[in-house]
Amino acid sequence: MERDLVYILGYGVDSFSFDSAVDYIFEKHGQIITINPEMIKCADKNQEFKHIIDNADMVVPDGIGVQLGLKILGHNINRIPGIDLGKALLKRASYLKKTVALIGAEQDVVENAVVNLKFDMPELNIVYYTNGYFSDDEHVISEIISKKPDLILSALGSPKQEFFNYKLKTLLPESITIGLGGSFDVWAGNVKRAPKILRNLGLEWLYRTVCEPQRLKRIFPTLPLFIIKVLKERLLKK
Repeated sequence: MERDLVYILGYGVDSFSFDSAVDYIFEKHGQIITINPEMIKCADKNQEFKHIIDNADMVVPDGIGVQLGLKILGHNINRIPGIDLGKALLKRASYLKKTVALIGAEQDVVENAVVNLKFDMPELNIVYYTNGYFSDDEHVISEIISKKPDLILSALGSPKQEFFNYKLKTLLPESITIGLGGSFDVWAGNVKRAPKILRNLGLEWLYRTVCEPQRLKRIFPTLPLFIIKVLKERLLKK
């Protein structure tokens, strides 16, 4: 199985189906990036972050904005929400008897997430977890390396989690790393996901914005400006 990239504003995005993405990453390992318009905006201003995205082993269209942008450019690629991909990776890890580490969120959140995940997947072997409020990356990385987990999930916020995972990728090349933002809060039971019908319609972002109005600052004007840039890219290609 090989990667088939499509491009949006200069960034390559994998065109895997959901199941193929899970198969590929367990076959190849490495760093998974769940890309969205905010990350692209950040990477445009930060060459180190752009380098990490460009050298990721898989880049999936997490945000609805990226899916819409790709459609504008003629690529009908299905969105792969990071939280769903993360859960699928955990299920596969449980089935394959792989070891897992979780890094991020507040201590009670990550602890509750671990309890709930183990309840759902009793065979899941979580060998390490810690909250995301640490100042010494090297100490935490050293602890992770000592456990040699096969799958590492970080919820440190972007781009911090991508920089953190990039360090791990170089030190644990046989491991899988993925940044999952606020997923631990959902798994801990602190945050509810949108109803499935809204998720299927690509409106989870709207549900989350209604529940968390402060997210408006992240979405606007980033999303409209992103779509305008994509429309310009399409016009230039004609």
